Amino acid sequence: MAIIGIDLGTTNSLAAVWRNGTSELIPNSLGEYLTPSVVSVDSDGTILVGAAARDRLITHPEHTAAGFKRSMGTGRRYELGSRVFTAEDLSSFVLRRLREDAEAYLGEVVDEAVVSVPAYFAESQRAATKRAGALAGLKVERLVNEPSAAAMAGHIGEGDGDKVCLVFDFGGGTLDVSLVERFENVVSVTAVSGDNYLGGRDFDELIARGFCQDCGLSFDDLSRQRQETLVRQAETCKMALTTQEPVIMAVADEEISASIALTHEWVIRKSGALFQRMLAPVRKVFMDAGMGVDELDELVMVGGSSHMPAVRRYIAKALGREPASGARPDTAIAVGAGICSGMKVRADGLRELVLTDVCPFTLGINVINEAQPDKARMSPIIERNSVLPTSKEGIYYTARDNQPAIDVKIYQGEQRYCDDNTYLGHLEVAVPPAPRGEQYVRVRFTYDINGLLEVDVVGKNGQSGRLVLQGAGMSQEEVETRLKELESLKMHPRDQEGARTLIARGERLYAMTVGQMRDQVAWMLDWYQLQLSTQESLRIAKASRKAEAFFDQAEAYIGLSDLPALDLDPLAQDEEET
Repeated sequence: MAIIGIDLGTTNSLAAVWRNGTSELIPNSLGEYLTPSVVSVDSDGTILVGAAARDRLITHPEHTAAGFKRSMGTGRRYELGSRVFTAEDLSSFVLRRLREDAEAYLGEVVDEAVVSVPAYFAESQRAATKRAGALAGLKVERLVNEPSAAAMAGHIGEGDGDKVCLVFDFGGGTLDVSLVERFENVVSVTAVSGDNYLGGRDFDELIARGFCQDCGLSFDDLSRQRQETLVRQAETCKMALTTQEPVIMAVADEEISASIALTHEWVIRKSGALFQRMLAPVRKVFMDAGMGVDELDELVMVGGSSHMPAVRRYIAKALGREPASGARPDTAIAVGAGICSGMKVRADGLRELVLTDVCPFTLGINVINEAQPDKARMSPIIERNSVLPTSKEGIYYTARDNQPAIDVKIYQGEQRYCDDNTYLGHLEVAVPPAPRGEQYVRVRFTYDINGLLEVDVVGKNGQSGRLVLQGAGMSQEEVETRLKELESLKMHPRDQEGARTLIARGERLYAMTVGQMRDQVAWMLDWYQLQLSTQESLRIAKASRKAEAFFDQAEAYIGLSDLPALDLDPLAQDEEET
């Protein structure tokens, strides 16, 4: 049985497999790599997926759905004729078709997939994606963020030294922006942001509306079929603009006869609001990462909509650099997902490669708001852009005299008040009667790369409780397996062998030295343990290298008279890491 990687896109979807040392794209039954993410119900009840369904958007719009990825996890219903589907139902049809194409191409059963999702997908959207996989007969344990997959596919970080790249992933329905750093064999996502409701489809509709505006027509007054025809034609013209300029957009039938010439400048002028929305997540990732644009080494643009010259020009001008050449924008994510599927089975050539991702949203619990008792505040435990997997805890005290229990409510989001964030679940732990503030609980969140959140609550007197918020589609047996794996996350990184060896070496040097040298060794030990406390793989790897180099220098000085001070200030050199 094989495992494949899938790019489940808003406009198109495609699959890849890791074999013979490379990520290989899988063609569909038409011999094409891109399968339109469109589903239609024929008159006899047959479900059509892909190109056949896409053509019915114009002829049978009431029986056809597209762009449903945007509604994942929302509960929205799609009426296709007499049948009703959810977004995950429709996505499962696309995934099933990709699975069937993969089985035909590989000549074996495909029962598992690594599926890419927008980095800014919330837990409900990720859970819906896993449900869609289960409905398609696929085990989907691993979700990979789309920019992370693109980072794996491209040539990010090739060569010596660090490399910081911005991955601008602009697809048909979503925009993801990620800062990615490559250090040795670690590909680490530093910060993510995005817009789940901005993509190429918005440009298609905007061009269609702009056409109507310039031709004295009202887009909203047109029939749904005519609107879809205009949007489809706008998409065709948009794609033509990637190779020629101007492009004539024309409509001529019994009701309408109009035409205009489209240029890049026309698109930019009509799309000002969309371009401003693009820049918002770009600014946010730099702010969250504490970086400036001048620290960026490379701009990588992926996603089918990043083909648009107007988009490429706008982003290149905003960041002051041209996009890097590399993998095709519309296939890079699938290629990366294929690599991740190989990593999951520890394939040869990928065993030493490490991909670390980040938590896109803050996770926390409710605390009393003294100023407004009816509006609980959210206390963050795992903040957004924390490197995954991670395990962190907070201590919380009783708010009233003789309080019988502490009710821990878990939320996801960035807002100050709990009601403005997404509620995930709750866990109540009894506490003995005592004056306010005397009893407390330790609340630990352990969050893994597969979307499994474990909440442990332990009281002052040993009382405890545990809640597991699992990604949908995982069996109880799989949950228990993952919980055992999560136990290792609760071990502080300083307990791991490499870190223990470096700390022991530093402590030995501290005992052997005196004066200024001893002070500098102590300083390095303190700094190194501070890096370990972050529990972030990339930061620890870099800190280990610096600590080892420092200790090498220190040992070279031992035994010499008039020891000079080492010309190394770790805290100054790595100020951005502390």
